[in-house]
Amino acid sequence: MTDAKNDKPQAEPRSAYKVFRTIGTRWMDNDMYGHVNNVVYYSWFDTAVNAYLIEEGALDVQHGGTIGLVIETQCNYFSPLAFPQTVEAGIRVAKLGNSSVRYEVGLFAQGEPLTAAKGHFVHVYVDKSTRRPGPLPAKLKTTLETLV
Repeated sequence: MTDAKNDKPQAEPRSAYKVFRTIGTRWMDNDMYGHVNNVVYYSWFDTAVNAYLIEEGALDVQHGGTIGLVIETQCNYFSPLAFPQTVEAGIRVAKLGNSSVRYEVGLFAQGEPLTAAKGHFVHVYVDKSTRRPGPLPAKLKTTLETLV
């Protein structure tokens, strides 16, 4: 969601996301300014999406023949998060292609109505051994379709 007047990204409500995962902050996530460092947010994006896919049986990182490679990532920050807060990550799929997916993730302080940060990343799913893109496996595609 952006502000029509100046195209500036805006915080979003929980209703904008399909599923949620809870993530605990860690002592080491805070930087010297007393809030979670920006690089941690990207780790949370990966953690939320991949944990969901693994739990749904759509991704087998140990034995599966398909892996997702990140080709693009971006994040906007609206309010700080800090240890010892609990973070709730909302997940949705903005674009589902033949071999690629654009995931959008909203990070909320526990119980808060609007995103503290939101971002996206694009995975291209490739054959684990050849690293060549291929069609999404059926179970992965079906799971992702529920997040569109």
